[in-house]
Order: sequence, then C-alpha cells, then structure tokens
Amino acid sequence: MDGRPIHRSRPRTAWGLAGRTNAVFLRRNTERLIQTTQAHIATRAPPAYRAMMTDIHIRRAELSDIPALHHLIESAYRGDSAARGWTHESYLLGGQRTDPDSLRAIISDPDSAILIAENGTQLCGCVQISDAKAGLGYLGMLAVDPALQTAGLGKQLMVAAETALAADYHCTRVEMTVIHVRTELIAYYERRGYAKTGETRPFPYDDERFGMPQSDNLDFVVLEKVMAG
Repeated sequence: MDGRPIHRSRPRTAWGLAGRTNAVFLRRNTERLIQTTQAHIATRAPPAYRAMMTDIHIRRAELSDIPALHHLIESAYRGDSAARGWTHESYLLGGQRTDPDSLRAIISDPDSAILIAENGTQLCGCVQISDAKAGLGYLGMLAVDPALQTAGLGKQLMVAAETALAADYHCTRVEMTVIHVRTELIAYYERRGYAKTGETRPFPYDDERFGMPQSDNLDFVVLEKVMAG
C-alpha cells in the first residue's frame, strides 16, 4: 500500500485515553468475525504456508509494538529486503517509509488503528485503518514480511481491516491511495474489489517523513470499495 498515513487531531475520548494506557484489542465481536474469516482464508493458502496461516492472530497494535512495527514496515517498503516483495517502492522513494512518532500518533488516535498479524511472537504483517467519517473508511500502509508475501497474509489483513472498519466504525465504503505508477499493485487491489474513482492526489514532496522521491511526477490515484451490507 502506497498511501501515506492519515492522522488527525481528535478530542481525547474515554476510549482514546484507555488506548494510551492499556492493551487495546479488537472488540470481541469484531475479533470473532476476523477469526472466522481467517480460518476460511487459511484453508486456501498455498500448501507450504497453510499451517502457518492457521496460527496467525490479528489484533490492534499497542504503543509497545512500535519498534517491531517500524522495522517491519521499513523492511517491506525500503532497502534490500524489500526488493524481494511486491510492496517495495525503493526504486521510487528513498529515505524512510514512516517513523515511530507517526506510528504513535496513529495508534493513539481513537479514529485510527494499526492491525498487526502475529505468528506466535513474530510480527509478520500490518495494515492501517482510519475512520474518515460519513461512512467512509481508509485503508493504508499494508505491509507483509517480504519472506511471507506469497502466503496470502496480505489478503487476510485486508479482510481484517475491512471487517474492523465496518464493525467498529460503521463504514460502508473503504478508500485507499496508491502511487500511480504502481500498476501491478493497483491491479492487485482491483482484484480485491477496489476500483479507481478518477481522483488523484498530490504526493507530499515537501515532507521527508514520507520518503524522498526519486522522480518529480509522482501522485496518488484513489481507489474505493463499496462493502456488502
């Protein structure tokens, strides 16, 4: 996922304060829905990964997860390790993909979350979700350990993200943004039910927190999915 993180200033609700000081997990009903869907997806994973996919657990990230989360995202999007996977964009962008402060802001915002996938104690994937209001949710920063990017974990995370957006934020539509030249990535999301809206958004060239562009003609295309009721 190429869209930059979304984080907004919101009033500190009781839910948000609890999220800052306590372990914040998906609501029980949402977690059950995700586990049921995960079990179905795991049966369709490549045979070599099927057992591992069955053991994947998805939960909301906590502040204590930030160091491992930051390492995962950078390894999926930047550097030599990223080149093994399909999410890498090091040929388009140098510098960082995100930073600990940005991750802390997302996790601490009651209208946003980062879902993480674990296999035992190993963090192997993540995805950001945000409530954009008026029934619209945002999905971004999808990252999977490059060594596991053919196992179906990205699909599990996308389904988990859509489930949480619908159940926890009452979203009926989900949008994402992808750098326009990432045609293979756009095609992947289109196979997952997303469609181009025709809207484009500028790349934040003046903010090195989101990387250092290797080209002067980058922008984002907006994709959207209408979720079944």
